[in-house]
Amino acid sequence: MTNRVNTMNDPTGDNFEAMFELAPVSLWLEDYSAVHALFERWRGEGVSDVRAHLRGAPARVAECSALIRLLKVNRRTLELFRAESLDVLLANLHQVFRDDMFDRHVEELAALWDGNTRFASRTVNYSLAGERLDILLNATVLPGHEADMSRVLIAIEDVSDRVRAEALSAQNARYAQGLFEHSPVSLWVEDFSTIKRLMDDLRERGIEDFRTFTNVHAEFVERCMQEIRVIDVNRHTLTLFRAPDKATLLKKLDVVFRDEMKPAFTEQLIDLWNGKLFQQREVVNYRIDGDRLNMHMQFSVLPGHEDDWSLVQVALTDITARKKAEAYLEFLGKHDVLTQLRNRAYFDDELNRLERKGPFPVTVIVLDLNGLKATNDQHGHAAGDSLLRRTGEVLDKAAERPMCAARLGGDEFVILMPGSDDRAGAQMIDRVRELIEINNQFYPGVPLSLSIGAATAASKGERLEATWGRADDKMYEAKREFYLSAQRDRRQTLPGGLR
Repeated sequence: MTNRVNTMNDPTGDNFEAMFELAPVSLWLEDYSAVHALFERWRGEGVSDVRAHLRGAPARVAECSALIRLLKVNRRTLELFRAESLDVLLANLHQVFRDDMFDRHVEELAALWDGNTRFASRTVNYSLAGERLDILLNATVLPGHEADMSRVLIAIEDVSDRVRAEALSAQNARYAQGLFEHSPVSLWVEDFSTIKRLMDDLRERGIEDFRTFTNVHAEFVERCMQEIRVIDVNRHTLTLFRAPDKATLLKKLDVVFRDEMKPAFTEQLIDLWNGKLFQQREVVNYRIDGDRLNMHMQFSVLPGHEDDWSLVQVALTDITARKKAEAYLEFLGKHDVLTQLRNRAYFDDELNRLERKGPFPVTVIVLDLNGLKATNDQHGHAAGDSLLRRTGEVLDKAAERPMCAARLGGDEFVILMPGSDDRAGAQMIDRVRELIEINNQFYPGVPLSLSIGAATAASKGERLEATWGRADDKMYEAKREFYLSAQRDRRQTLPGGLR
């Protein structure tokens, strides 16, 4: 709402300076004298109802805001609004004052118009990081400056946490009024009072390290899961979990909460043991038909029930699609998209890991696709991509775990074989050639052909990069022999039509 200008000098005293800078609340010292002069001009023009005057022309509110000069702010202000300096704050005030401030700002200006030297409001600002800040604002025209409003001290209290608590309380009220059923997220109302009593019993028995206790007594976690009493769920919950009605869902809770839920529930219990009554975490649930759901859970012991946990609200948001997207991004980080094999980055990491930890011997097989350039030139890149994908199919089929098949780039591939000697390497080459032959029978058109070289590091201490180099040299020898043989037999047509 404002476009304030910094003024370098301020005539306030040293004591004020110290108190201003060290105050635990956000303080702003501003000059409203130009606004006061504008008000006087409006009065002279016959304006009597300033609220109507401002609301009738929002540009007038902006005009007032532009006339406010920001003289200084204190350290707490910079912290609250995530600003590195006053200059940074000044340059970004348009991010701080925006959206739903208009009505409040009109009332602030109207208070000054009416001759008040104090005004207060509850409004919304934003940090430079984009965080919404619910604030209480109290402003005072400093003594001695009432005539022109040239010094206005504004104190801002961040009440965002309080507002969030009020929102939760309002949500409970809406639930009582029946709005709970229509919430767009999955809501559960549960009773954890038996779990509270079980934990209190442990404390009375002298248990202090609850994490160690749950590690040793997994049956306690199982017992707690069984003691959750679901009081109610809303309609969206039934839709999300594909339950025809609440009774069916409640009978299937052992299907919904299982497997990967247990570690997350254990952490939930540990947080409760440590007094954390509001929690957020990602969990795994299951629909009653068995489909897996990744969920963001918000758990809160409702106000007034902190002593017995008899009323708990759980909000679940389905993040399955997001988790799948994250898994795909992780896949892209380790895999070659075209061939679905591991990529160069993964290969480098795996090579270093095997060199450190083995198991030895380690065999490295390097493979290079023959005739890729000729195929691209004569049949187009789609045909070349088809050959690369087919190579991926062959190598993925040949290299089963713990082996690793990777595309290093272009037409070069590699297989890492931990715990495999040169005999196993030779068997792998035979296996690849057999699969190539099958692949060529299945796919018409340009045949698949690979030049292959292998080398083995017999024991720990040998550099696998050097082993890789030896295998690469052998592959190039095979590749040269392949092309020399083709040149000797002009009747042979190479992949891609090269003669």
